[in-house]
Amino acid sequence: MMDPTVLFLKSAPVVLAATGIWFLIAWAGHSSFIRMATGSKPLDRKENKRIYNLVENLCIAQGMTMPKIYIIEDDSLNAFASGIDQRTYAISLSRGIINKLDDDELEGVIAHELTHIKNRDVRLLIVSIIFVGIFAFLAEVAFRSLRHAGRSRSSSKNNKGSGAVVLIAIVVTAVAYFISILLRFGISRKREYLADAGAAEMTKKPYALASALRALDLSQEAA
Repeated sequence: MMDPTVLFLKSAPVVLAATGIWFLIAWAGHSSFIRMATGSKPLDRKENKRIYNLVENLCIAQGMTMPKIYIIEDDSLNAFASGIDQRTYAISLSRGIINKLDDDELEGVIAHELTHIKNRDVRLLIVSIIFVGIFAFLAEVAFRSLRHAGRSRSSSKNNKGSGAVVLIAIVVTAVAYFISILLRFGISRKREYLADAGAAEMTKKPYALASALRALDLSQEAA
């Protein structure tokens, strides 16, 4: 049976190539993946002037290029920004949040998402999510290699050393994975606070945003 370390090292180029391809696909196609996952559809001015005008007015006031607008046809109270550049920036709103909130509240929510785009939070979050996935994949590969080492029941010093090498690889990958998760959640929380402050400054209506956030919290509690 092939030495586990040799097997691990031989598979390393393939694993690295796979993670590189994974990163490129996730980076280039994340917007399409999000739309497929949520079932969102483009929203234009003719379909909903109210939403279009709210987004357009905020963008004009901030000197921002207007992002694409998508609508998710469900009753949830959901809104999020996506995209990594001017070509892919978008704001998605659920039918539920459009119907539930009044104009001032909805303007606050949209301003919150525009702040995420303005601060490039979406790009940062996408990168962190991709790396969490990559480290999880590498940890799985290393774990499988360790299992392979365990199946070779030979007690030679060589095999023991091989198992130790693979075990070290697992520990290093696992630590990197957990650090990336912590960074992701740390970034998310900090950026959410900044987006709240940015939305209040953008709309000059902090109480409207607070009312919208309260409505979202109550909806989540009820669910």
